[in-house]
Amino acid sequence: MNSENVYRVATIENILQGELIGDKNLPFRSLSIDSRNLLVPEENLFFALLGDRHDGHDYISDLYQKGVRAFVISRKEFADLDLFPDAAFFVVDDTLKALQKLAAWHRENYSFPIIGITGSNGKTIVKEWLYQLLNEDYKIVRSPKSYNSQVGVPLSIWNMSDVYDLGIFEAGISQPNEMQNLSDIIQADIGFYTHLGQAHQENFENTKQKLQEKVKLFRTCKQIFFCSDHNGVEEELRKIRNAKLISWSRKQKADFQILSEKRERKKTLIEAVYEQKTKLFFVPFSDKASIDNAILCILYLLSLGYKDDSIQEKVDGLEALAMRLELKEGIADCTIINDYYNSDLASLEIALDLMNQQQTDKKKTLILSDILQTGFSAKKLYKAVAQLLEQKQIDRIIGIGNEISSQGKCFTVEKSFYQTSDLFLKDLNRNLFQNEIILIKGARDFHFERISNALQYKAHRTVLEVNLTAMVHNLNYFRSLLNPSTKLVVMVKAFSYGSGSTEIANLLQYHRVDYLAVAIADEGVELRNSGISIPIMVMNPEPHSFDTMIEYSLEPEIYNLSILKEFQSALQRNSVKKYPIHIKLDTGMHRLGFVEENLKALEQEITENDLIHVKSVFSHFAGADEEQHDDYTLEQIQKFTQWSDRIQTHFSHTIDRHILNSAGIERFPQAQFEMVRLGIGLYGVSAAHQENLQNVSSLKTAISQIKTISREQTIGYGRKGVLQQNTRIGIIPIGYADGFNRHLSNGRGKVLINGNLCPIVGNICMDMSMIDITNVDAKEGDTVVIFGDDYPVYKLSEQLNTIPYEILTTVSRRVKRVYVQE
Repeated sequence: MNSENVYRVATIENILQGELIGDKNLPFRSLSIDSRNLLVPEENLFFALLGDRHDGHDYISDLYQKGVRAFVISRKEFADLDLFPDAAFFVVDDTLKALQKLAAWHRENYSFPIIGITGSNGKTIVKEWLYQLLNEDYKIVRSPKSYNSQVGVPLSIWNMSDVYDLGIFEAGISQPNEMQNLSDIIQADIGFYTHLGQAHQENFENTKQKLQEKVKLFRTCKQIFFCSDHNGVEEELRKIRNAKLISWSRKQKADFQILSEKRERKKTLIEAVYEQKTKLFFVPFSDKASIDNAILCILYLLSLGYKDDSIQEKVDGLEALAMRLELKEGIADCTIINDYYNSDLASLEIALDLMNQQQTDKKKTLILSDILQTGFSAKKLYKAVAQLLEQKQIDRIIGIGNEISSQGKCFTVEKSFYQTSDLFLKDLNRNLFQNEIILIKGARDFHFERISNALQYKAHRTVLEVNLTAMVHNLNYFRSLLNPSTKLVVMVKAFSYGSGSTEIANLLQYHRVDYLAVAIADEGVELRNSGISIPIMVMNPEPHSFDTMIEYSLEPEIYNLSILKEFQSALQRNSVKKYPIHIKLDTGMHRLGFVEENLKALEQEITENDLIHVKSVFSHFAGADEEQHDDYTLEQIQKFTQWSDRIQTHFSHTIDRHILNSAGIERFPQAQFEMVRLGIGLYGVSAAHQENLQNVSSLKTAISQIKTISREQTIGYGRKGVLQQNTRIGIIPIGYADGFNRHLSNGRGKVLINGNLCPIVGNICMDMSMIDITNVDAKEGDTVVIFGDDYPVYKLSEQLNTIPYEILTTVSRRVKRVYVQE
């Protein structure tokens, strides 16, 4: 994250308590905590943060090679000027606290007003809407995306500089004793409390404790805006001295008291009383959450003295925000990343990092609009953009807008410029886009959704939406259950449980898992061809693929002596020695694997064998997800311990052992050994604690047609859809060729439309299905959820008397995958 200010390392010495080793005159402008995300390395101050499973100190050598010279560390042994002669190291007790303290010092250098936003939901929406409403009248610095954590807030605050006259920052917490740190950094003058909900409730004794923690953000505020309908909020806010409380309510007297709300399709007319005068405002939304957030923003504009007609004009321009980046399949083997709800330097850097997470040899193209309301001169702004593109190794920029076009000389990459989106679309030659990853990043005024539609592959309307942010949440949850030294294998077999192999593997490699595991060699080859470089084990190797596996550095599971001997023959053919293998033991699953009577022969074969290197020994549970089988599972663990210990005695190097699957990680932590295997849990399905996981995959389609059929008629093939009354039927473009199981026909299965469950009528066809929407307010084009956040996949599996694995893995590849990242 970048500040406009240039400081010297000596500055830290005056702010933080610690020891400076090296050149105190080194300059720095930006701060970072991730070795993968650097803008201008030579102007960067790197904080080596310590976590349960990562240590920033491990990346100092790599950072030094990239050009970073200034480091804040807590392990003094890394301050080695012999290895890093031009560096400066500042040694502190706690690098996170140092980052927060430096950001708080930076904040104190500015006197313009700061808005601090917190709440269970709506923080980012309110922040972005305030920006939309006020950016014509103020030069605003704000949190990029949802940077509201213990690390995100100080990085956001570092963006403050003299060019701004208003700051808007959000603050989020997940456990007690966190908000005081954020309050010290933000030092808010104006507070917004958006919503009191259940998010992160598991880490607090009760709702009151969480509320008391959240309102600590407002201790420096002179004004606080909130809804007084949330129980206990006003009571806690009144404890803050010298703060004027400004409230809105539907239920009771308030500064902005709602009299009525009339929803008219996608708009809502709000009638309210403010300062004893009736106010009427149209809000361009009909859902309650958006209305609540808009009311909070309107109340703030009223407090600033804006006239009603001016407020209405501004509110008319509010747009629903795409709060996440989307990855979609584009034309001509392109990948599209959509991020066109805002455009600024900080969010551009985040989007480019997502682009670079896709480890691929595809050409990287950025379509970028003018970046509006930054407070910088055009020359200075686009020079910084050009530096960012060079740092992120972008191959081509297509600039759209007057300002970026006027600064085309700043860019050294392949480039073209257009004054408007219309001119670009008029000139668009789709043949000029081949095998590229294209980031579409623009201010909302440029309507880049039209560009996305023009470049997007036109698949049918049924899509599987894969939430990468939720997947990372699940990954981190399972990591939190592991000992710091325990390695992690993640299963990406069967097209990553239907989610898409390359995209998921890229994400996992970026988040530094230790191993990937695939079912067959072809899956591994696909990953290698997509740039995946971390170790990959093949769980079901076949002899005909051994030469290919060796060529692509894929490591086989060895489950009997004959497969071991055939693999050794392949190694001899390829003149390869010490090749890593993984030995499968059958402790009770009774599929592949060595049983106890095979161990002696196995030991004789692998001992002092220079062709192979035994990397790991593992086994597979038969019923770790069901409590009724716990005694059997414990027997398996005992057998595995004895057998693997026996094998280990023949080797001087440590052999990794793994038996825990997703359910085992949650239920049998004593058996972590050196490694575990994460499978279905990554995708949001738990055998023990479903409440700790987030849904990853959502299968959605849309209503193609609606018709009313009389009760005398029947629906579908075989006339199986017999009607009891005149019925309103919706036809949806999904069938058994898409993975929509035919056994869900005739009312057995249901889909979700606008919050209502609708039964399937008649037999599911190959490409279409019919649903009963008689009692539902639905229209053609409305979204239909087959499974998703509000209708979990296990509900569908229960209807079929099967398991979620089957549902996820049978979603056809013809269904377009769309990847989203919050």
